[in-house]
Amino acid sequence: MSVLPDLHLHYVQACQNLSRPENPFIARVLQEADKNKEISTKGFTLKLAGNNHLVPVPRVTDDDLRVLVSVLGQAAFVTGLDLAYNLLTDAGAKTMATFLQENSTLRYLNLMFNDIGTSGAELIAGALHNNQSLVHLRMTGNKIGNQGGMFFASTLKINSTLEKLDLEDCDVGLQCLIATAIALTQNKSLKAINLNRPLLSNRQEEATVHIARMLRSNSSLVELHLGKHEMKNFGVERLCEALYKNSSLRYLDLSCNNIICDGVKFLGELLKRNQTLEILDLNANRIEDIGAIYLSEALATWNRSLQVLSIVSNNITGKGLVALAEAMQSNVKLSHIYIWGNKLDRSTCMAFSELIGMGRLKLGCTDVIPYRVDGELFLAELSHGLGKHRYWAPCCAATAPGDANASLEIVSVSEY
Repeated sequence: MSVLPDLHLHYVQACQNLSRPENPFIARVLQEADKNKEISTKGFTLKLAGNNHLVPVPRVTDDDLRVLVSVLGQAAFVTGLDLAYNLLTDAGAKTMATFLQENSTLRYLNLMFNDIGTSGAELIAGALHNNQSLVHLRMTGNKIGNQGGMFFASTLKINSTLEKLDLEDCDVGLQCLIATAIALTQNKSLKAINLNRPLLSNRQEEATVHIARMLRSNSSLVELHLGKHEMKNFGVERLCEALYKNSSLRYLDLSCNNIICDGVKFLGELLKRNQTLEILDLNANRIEDIGAIYLSEALATWNRSLQVLSIVSNNITGKGLVALAEAMQSNVKLSHIYIWGNKLDRSTCMAFSELIGMGRLKLGCTDVIPYRVDGELFLAELSHGLGKHRYWAPCCAATAPGDANASLEIVSVSEY
C-alpha cells in the first residue's frame, strides 16, 4: 500500500536508519514533491537529473540511491524516476535492479549518462525479465559495451511490458544490433528503440540488412533511431524495401550517416507509396539538391502522411530548398521542416519567409526565422529541431514541446 505523500520525512528517517548523511539535492526535490497535492492520485516523476540546474547540485551517488529506493519502496505514487547525469556505477545498478524486481509501479526510468558498465547492464536487464511495470528505460551514454547490449537484446525476447528502450551512445556493437533485430522479430510490445552511434568495425552494413529483415515482419515498432550507423545507399535501399511491407513505423531517424542523393531516390519512391511514415530525420547527410528534389516530388503529389522532415546540414542550395518550400504549398499535411545548415541563398529566404508570413509554416515548427537588413531578407536560426530535448529538458516547460521537439510530441508513442 502507498504511504501518504511525506517523502521528505521518510527520507530523513531512512538516512538515520542507514547511517547516511542527507543529500541536500534529494531532500529539496522530495520537499517540493510533498507540496504537490495530486501525486498520490495521478502519479509523479521524481526529477533528480544532475544537469538541469543553474546552481550545481550534489549529484546522486550509489549510497544516495540505496537510501532513496528504501523510501520509494513504499511510495507507489512515484511512477517515474529521472536519475540522468549523476554518479551511479555498477553498484548503483545493482541497487536499481533489486528495486525493479520488487517494484510494481515504476513506469519510467532514466539512467542516461551515468557510469554504468557491462555488469550493471546485466543486472538491470536481468531484473526486466520479471518486471511487469516499466514501460520506458533510458540507458543513453552508459558505456555498457556490446556485451551489455546483448543482455538487453535477450531481455526483449522475454519482457512483454517495455515499450521504449534507449541504447544510444552505449558503445554497442554489431553482435548487439543483430541480436536486437532478431529479438524484435518476436517481440510485440516494444514501440520505440534508439540504437544511435554503435561501434562498428566494418562497413558492410550487415546490421542494416538484419534490421530491414526485422521490419518486414515487425508490426509493433513505431519509432526507430539508426543515426551514426555509417549507412550508405545500399542500406537505405534495404530499409525502403522492407518498409513497403511495414505499416507500423511512424518515425525513422537516419541522421548522421553517409546517405547521398542516390539513397534519397529510394526514400522518395517509398514516400510515394508509404502512407504510414510521419517523421523522417535525414539530418547531417549529404543529399544535396537532387535528393531534396526527389523528396519534394514525392511530397508535392503523392505523400499525405509525412508531418515532419529534417534535412539540416545536407549541402542543399536554393534550388532544392525552394522545391521543398513549393511542395509545402500543395501538401498541407507536412507541418514541420528543419533546414538550417544548408546554403540559404536569397531564393530560399524569400520562399520560407513567404511560407511563414502566410501562416503555412509556424515559427515553432521550423528552425529558421526571417529578418531584414537594409531591405534585404535573411533567415536566422531558431533553436528548434527533432533532438532539442533529447539530452536535456527544461525543469519547467517554457514553450510548447510539440513545437520545439516534434519527434516526441506530434503523436505520443504510447497512443499506438
